[in-house]
Amino acid sequence: MNVIVLAGEKRTASDTPNKAFLLIKNKHMIEYVVDTVRKVRYVDKIAVVGPRDRLEPVLGSRVDLVVDQRDSIVENIMAALSCFPGEKEVLLITSDIPMITVEALEDFIARAKEKDVDLCYSIVDKKVNDAKYPEVRRTYARLWEGQFTGGNVFYFNPAVTDRCRDFVERMLAYRKSPAKMAGVLGVGFLLRLALGILTIRAIQDKCEKLLKIKAAAVISPYPEIGNDVDKSSDLEFVERYL
Repeated sequence: MNVIVLAGEKRTASDTPNKAFLLIKNKHMIEYVVDTVRKVRYVDKIAVVGPRDRLEPVLGSRVDLVVDQRDSIVENIMAALSCFPGEKEVLLITSDIPMITVEALEDFIARAKEKDVDLCYSIVDKKVNDAKYPEVRRTYARLWEGQFTGGNVFYFNPAVTDRCRDFVERMLAYRKSPAKMAGVLGVGFLLRLALGILTIRAIQDKCEKLLKIKAAAVISPYPEIGNDVDKSSDLEFVERYL
């Protein structure tokens, strides 16, 4: 399958460094991600979306396509998908998980294929993360089945993107407004989430109802799939382990 790697930056914040180009042991963070993705046996072509003038000198021939970024995450994804017309499955990954491994990606893809759905999202159990990286502090959602953090890898059918586009854009716009999110997801849904009694199945059902697609979560046994670099302490942690 083909892979899209997101490496965009805010055009209006030129003073904000693009995480993709952070140096970790004299190697850009995006290089760790691309080099790992290239070794995955399922992968055919790799398209990276971001500032083309900066990406091409760093990545060279290691990727098949470099797509110049647009003005939003959704637009970046749509631009990259235009390079892969007619595909039935695409992997989407962010450029800020330098610890990602071939085993983690192949495991996620295999599990996603077995589910036979339109969209798969990776999540990691807190117990798994704590067992391997006890010093890492991540944000977890408390669900009926346990505490989970979101991963940075998605598996989806490009044919459903038009149905999902408006919803994703609204969720991104409403992410700091619980009231607006409640208007879309429902007060009862958010209340169950707040109380820790929401189930993974209920989340999948909500996605299917709102988006008219088949969706599923993949609980990954590999915490590296969710250990992204968001702050300086994350960078220090990654440098120690790499």
